[in-house]
Amino acid sequence: MQKKVRKAVIPAAGLGTRFLPATKALAKEMLPIVDKPTIQFIVEEALKSGIEDILVVTGKSKRSIEDHFDSNFELEYNLEQKKKTELLKLVDETTAINLHFIRQSHPRGLGDAVLQAKAFVGNEPFVVMLGDDLMNINGEGDLLTKQLIEDFDRTHASTIAVMQVPHEEVSSYGVIAPIGEGDHGLYSVETFVEKPNPEDAPSDLAIIGRYLLTPEIFNILETQKPGAGNEIQLTDAIDTLNKTQRVFARKFEGNRYDVGDKYGYMKTSIEYGLKHPQVAGDLRRYIIQLGKELEGASPKSAKSDAE
Repeated sequence: MQKKVRKAVIPAAGLGTRFLPATKALAKEMLPIVDKPTIQFIVEEALKSGIEDILVVTGKSKRSIEDHFDSNFELEYNLEQKKKTELLKLVDETTAINLHFIRQSHPRGLGDAVLQAKAFVGNEPFVVMLGDDLMNINGEGDLLTKQLIEDFDRTHASTIAVMQVPHEEVSSYGVIAPIGEGDHGLYSVETFVEKPNPEDAPSDLAIIGRYLLTPEIFNILETQKPGAGNEIQLTDAIDTLNKTQRVFARKFEGNRYDVGDKYGYMKTSIEYGLKHPQVAGDLRRYIIQLGKELEGASPKSAKSDAE
């Protein structure tokens, strides 16, 4: 009998050094996009896709994630007494979730972080969702995790999300060597390559932060040797898995928001803010006014700003 995809793993043990000093004592996954922590977007995508249980793999200085999804009696009581029902509903939505936590004691790479979920997952297919990649956050298009689950229901095989990226950027990603043109965006894969040099990359289809994996991946991760960056790379383990059972790649055509660096984070905040009911109008007017001011700036002052 085909097993249902019920579980998701969210690796969240990274140090977040790109956002220092903000992440010295705050988990980068708790940095807000307007008023919602980035990890909450991930959790909501999982739940809307039919996931029932979620494991968050954390590390040091990540207690704020657990606190965010825990009950806060004083806050809830205060909101209830002041009849702030809408705010109370927002708070309640973060607690009624089957959420579990485990520590990755030493940061040995994404593959090692996923390996920490072996006991939680058991002998079931599961989804890995990376917190740096937010998908369709303004409600546009289908949920990527849901697409992967629907693919699995048809193929019964692991399926990795990919997206076309500029060729010069492939060295920042795992990349696939697809077989043929794909069937409605679903590709068979010859090999998976972690962070290739652009001149050696087999394609421009890069792995983005959603993976649906069969439990056989754990046996491979347990003996996986360090790869790029001297870390246990999940891409390498997937390539090994592909040698014994089919692994497909699903091409994502929606909107992906990379919040793993400062520019991507700011861009995401603006785009989400432009659809946010409480700030959209003011933010749009501010951007229009700012654009007028920049257009009116002299070439000399514009050059100084750029520098």
